[in-house]
Amino acid sequence: MHIAEGFLPPFHAAAWTAVATPFVIHGTREIGRTIKAHPEAKLLLGAAGAFTFVLSAIKLPSVTGSSSHPTGTGLGAVIFRPPVMAALGTIVLLFQALLLAHGGLTTLGANVFSMAVVGPWAGYAAFRLLAKAPFSVRIFTAMALADLATYVTTATQLALAFPGQTGFVGAWSAFLGIFAITQIPLAIIEGLIGVLIVKALRTWAAPELEALGVLGRSQTRGEAPTEKVSHA
Repeated sequence: MHIAEGFLPPFHAAAWTAVATPFVIHGTREIGRTIKAHPEAKLLLGAAGAFTFVLSAIKLPSVTGSSSHPTGTGLGAVIFRPPVMAALGTIVLLFQALLLAHGGLTTLGANVFSMAVVGPWAGYAAFRLLAKAPFSVRIFTAMALADLATYVTTATQLALAFPGQTGFVGAWSAFLGIFAITQIPLAIIEGLIGVLIVKALRTWAAPELEALGVLGRSQTRGEAPTEKVSHA
């Protein structure tokens, strides 16, 4: 990720676009509902998109036809839920394809599915499953897992498109191995950054986070992590 323009066979590019489209449509509607229900969170929503744009624009060479970088989608998934990130992530990836030549238009669907759909859902699932863990551990895990899940998905997409002589399993293992060299350290770094960002947000935007159900009242006062999470 990002898979480069024209790198995927046309059938694969079209198939991933078809798979990603319903998530993006649903996410666009969820953004509207979120703004209507929490107009005070508009700036926070914009910040989540900007955070994803900046982190995912840090591009490191990883494998032919692709690149390695943080994703930043785990933070937005925790705050606004994964459907919102499907729409925000699409906007981010579209701008990057047009302005930075990161990814492409023909591969936009594949990149959206890996970074804006699978990544946020994986991070959010980890955040919810670790409900009894310290809040910083939950954020770290959500951010790191959203990053890693994106690249596992990208490796799967590339292996399906280019199985080579070793077949899907061999190609998938090879792509995963190459990604892991840079992606595991990046995921750890992204998790740590997420912890720092959320710590700052708990100071600057505690009322908004509480209204969105991310924090309970006790956490806004710096007490033990007994927050409620109302996201379903």
